[in-house]
Amino acid sequence: MAVSPEKKQRLSVYLDPDLKRRLADFADRREQSASLIAEAAIASFLSPDADERKEAVIVKRLDRLDRNLQRMERDLEITNETLALFIRSWLNSIVPLPENAQAVARAKGAERYEKFIEALGHRLAKGTRIRQELAHEFTSND
Repeated sequence: MAVSPEKKQRLSVYLDPDLKRRLADFADRREQSASLIAEAAIASFLSPDADERKEAVIVKRLDRLDRNLQRMERDLEITNETLALFIRSWLNSIVPLPENAQAVARAKGAERYEKFIEALGHRLAKGTRIRQELAHEFTSND
């Protein structure tokens, strides 16, 4: 139910200059008066379903976050199981070294570990992930 302009009451409002400019720009784009846009915005803000709309937006965002979290949990579980399976397989397949070769093997292992940590640091800094490389390798082999 529209109210005629002569029955409307005047309201003076102070706006931040940037907000005033944005209101004017929006009104120009809609080819409407700034007063009409402001009135519609205030009516929308005060309407009883405004809270329901806000809640619906929040619920939608929470649902998306929940799906992302579930996917991350699944990926982490797969990663953990993969690593555990690899370690078990590796430990079952290595032959124990004789006592006199263990010191050399420890030194070589420490050297390899340092190189591994360095490579891991470079890889994390670069941003590429093994999943991206594997996906690229599988698609380029097809």
